[in-house]
Amino acid sequence: MTRRRVGNVDGTQREQFGSRLGFILISAGCAIGLGNVWRFPYITGQYGGAAFVVMYVLFLIMLSLPIMAMEFAVGRASQKSTARSFDALEPAGSAWHRFKWVSIVGFYLLMMFYSTVAGWMVAYIFKSGSGAFAGQSAEAVGDVFNAMLANPVELVFWTLVVVAIGVACTAGGLRGGVERVTKVMMVALLVVLAVLCVRAVTLPGAEAGLEFYLVPDFGKLFSGDTAPERFSTFIQAAYAALGQAFFTLSVGLGSMSIFGSYIGKDRSLFGEALRIGGLDTAVALVAGLIIFPACFAFGVTPDSGPGLVFVTLPGVFNQMWGGQLWGTLFFLFMSFAALSSVIAVFENIMGFSIDQWGFSRRRAVIVNGIALFVLSVPCILGFNLWSGFEVPGIGNVQSLEDFLLSNNILLVGALVFLLFCVSKRGWGWESFIAEADTGEGARFPKAAYAYMKFVVPALIVVVFVAGWIPVLATWTG
Repeated sequence: MTRRRVGNVDGTQREQFGSRLGFILISAGCAIGLGNVWRFPYITGQYGGAAFVVMYVLFLIMLSLPIMAMEFAVGRASQKSTARSFDALEPAGSAWHRFKWVSIVGFYLLMMFYSTVAGWMVAYIFKSGSGAFAGQSAEAVGDVFNAMLANPVELVFWTLVVVAIGVACTAGGLRGGVERVTKVMMVALLVVLAVLCVRAVTLPGAEAGLEFYLVPDFGKLFSGDTAPERFSTFIQAAYAALGQAFFTLSVGLGSMSIFGSYIGKDRSLFGEALRIGGLDTAVALVAGLIIFPACFAFGVTPDSGPGLVFVTLPGVFNQMWGGQLWGTLFFLFMSFAALSSVIAVFENIMGFSIDQWGFSRRRAVIVNGIALFVLSVPCILGFNLWSGFEVPGIGNVQSLEDFLLSNNILLVGALVFLLFCVSKRGWGWESFIAEADTGEGARFPKAAYAYMKFVVPALIVVVFVAGWIPVLATWTG
């Protein structure tokens, strides 16, 4: 179904998605990324499998999906990116629009390390396809990975490849570039994901992995010898699940707001948020169906941490018949997931430049493309030439950038969108509900007003404080 162009609040015309499918796939592509296929599996492995998954899904429904609907509503009502959306909707004399500067800093901060890690995924397609891991032990695969990190020239090259892909796709415009490429990439991702899932669950010995991942054992959330230890384990798991629920859907920066500004009024926004959140969660869950059966089939512990994907899994594929092919397909899937997010966030940055400073798309692409590559260099150097730099309690350059974004900007941004939509001093609950419920589909529960106004903000504050406690403890000795 073709979308018509919809007028902006200033009377100009704003480009629209060519189809509803394009909107769903691009929005899902922004959400589907390293949080689903890298972070989610190893965190699930660390916190006991299926019981953690249940807690994560509950937090996703209770927190992330409502805020996603709010971002969509702000974007569609204003017909602008975060650069101008608050200006268009806020009461006269208020200062909500100042959040735009936090938003653009967050977008840049995300790409400063995300582009580098996405480059690792692309590099692994070629390393796996060329047989670099063939016959190698886990230790040898780790050596290959560490050698890549220690080589700034190689990291610069792969980061440049990722930035070039993002620039090329956004240069073609919304329909001609972003929507066209992301549709193909997302469909290919789902096909590769399905093939890998079938292969993994049919491996001899995969049943133990399926049990670990699909049969909840809530006792694992309370492991420990004493009551304080068990309580501490549960709090850590809950904090990890809350953080993952925010991280995986990319809520808080306004990244969904711009996609809301590109759609018409024929569908309710909560219904669209449910579909996109469902697709995002399905990809994360199926990624686990690939990883955990494979790990258990070949005697690999599922709590291997961040190295699960880059070090442990290549060793697992080595033990499979046709392992070089399956490993290459796996990292192709990982790269599609990462690049879909890169393209979507690049579009947010380009849209911000166009709305805020009146850039043409060509100028926005050139200026931001150069800036994004240059600002990715500190993350690259943090693994080699600047490896001695470390912030106590946080880590190297990449860890610092991730901490500033995930533990701070995303949470502050989610709180801003939430309060803007429920506060009488902001856009207001009635205005939000009217926009969110316009069109066919699921309605936002109006009875959730008190929950959204008091409970969700409190939970966000709890997550924010919990993220700083270990850091401050380290700083104060």
